[in-house]
Amino acid sequence: MRYVQLRAFHHVAICGGFSRAAEALFLTQPAISDQVRKLEEEYDVLLFNRHKKQVTLTRQGERLLEITRRMFDTEQQALDLLSESRALRSGTLRIVADAAHHLLRILATFRAKYPGVQVSVRAGNTETVITSLFAYEADLGVLGEIPEGREFEILRLNSSPIVAFVAHDHPLASVRKLSLADLVQQPLVMRERGSKTRHKLETLASSMGIELKPTIEAEGREAVREIVASGAGVGFVTRAEFGLDGRLRPILIDAPEILMDEALICLRERSSGKLVKAFWDIAGQTVEN
Repeated sequence: MRYVQLRAFHHVAICGGFSRAAEALFLTQPAISDQVRKLEEEYDVLLFNRHKKQVTLTRQGERLLEITRRMFDTEQQALDLLSESRALRSGTLRIVADAAHHLLRILATFRAKYPGVQVSVRAGNTETVITSLFAYEADLGVLGEIPEGREFEILRLNSSPIVAFVAHDHPLASVRKLSLADLVQQPLVMRERGSKTRHKLETLASSMGIELKPTIEAEGREAVREIVASGAGVGFVTRAEFGLDGRLRPILIDAPEILMDEALICLRERSSGKLVKAFWDIAGQTVEN
């Protein structure tokens, strides 16, 4: 087994094909194909299903990818360590957040201090954040539930109660507070399953003998916001994420307060990376202030 063979396999897997892997590695497609073929032949294993022009990982390929992700991420960390000053002048920091709102002040400070670093922010619910971190597809995550387990470094950003909201011309727009029992009489626009906001609401409702039945289920907070703004029903969000939108009106929930703890997290094994640590330090200073 040679390094070049593992590198070829890894890039075919993450790029989704031999041609794209060849482009990423500045090699020819036959060279990439040959390296993967030799790896498979040497260990008598099939790593990819090849059907016409489509390439998918076999079960063995998926298991090997889990290992090569860690392998090449460790290699990148070593490179960052050896070229510390350069790492903070360039590179990419990948963040998956259930709500980018909590990052605005941190991002502004980070960009001012490290203008050469490209920051990628992708939306996702708690499930997506955790999965992306473990798959090494993200460096940092922001989510509305403090995860359990020693594998994470955690920085609490804030706590905020969940509120309901409706369109500005909705019949309930002038109501300041309503019980959950009254709210569920309205069409409900709710996040997808996997959303911690939805999970906490369903847990509270269940404890009160109330069943939440979404009329519309939408993936992502912004989708819910736009649907509610159109007058389709009642949505739910944390007060901190409600923001300023003239199309919407908040309604307090007359029930035990449901707090969402927003946290910045990363895998402990990756917390010493230069870009991760630089962002983490700025986030810590911002929270303290």
